[in-house]
Amino acid sequence: MKKSIFTVAAVVGLLAVTTSFSSTDVIEVQSKVCSEVSHKDAKTETFKVRYGLLSKSGTKILSGSGFDLGGFIAENTVTGETYYSIGYTPSLPQYSEEDLPAGTYAFSGIQGQGGWVGYGTVVATVSEANVDADGYITIYVPITWEE
Repeated sequence: MKKSIFTVAAVVGLLAVTTSFSSTDVIEVQSKVCSEVSHKDAKTETFKVRYGLLSKSGTKILSGSGFDLGGFIAENTVTGETYYSIGYTPSLPQYSEEDLPAGTYAFSGIQGQGGWVGYGTVVATVSEANVDADGYITIYVPITWEE
């Protein structure tokens, strides 16, 4: 009997101590509002890009096949971001893998597997003003040498 009275007293004492340390106050925490917006989240206008070649004689080539061409690359001159044409295909026209955000780009051809043709670079602006009747911005990359 003494043991059970002692146990009950110990439990009541322990409850009294733990409840005296607890609080019923409501704590309000202000949430931190983040005002940063990622540049990827911003609604940036993008444009479809179509690629062709400019022959050494100045002729614009927008169709055909059998070119020693590994594709095209566009590098934004401000951000350095690069965009590629869709896969390896030795025919024209080729298209950008994804639409390009407005800006100034250096466009180049990628040498094909044979290494028979060299391509130059052309700098052009991607903007609404350069969209053609087909809905594309057409870029003609120059052929600089060929064997």
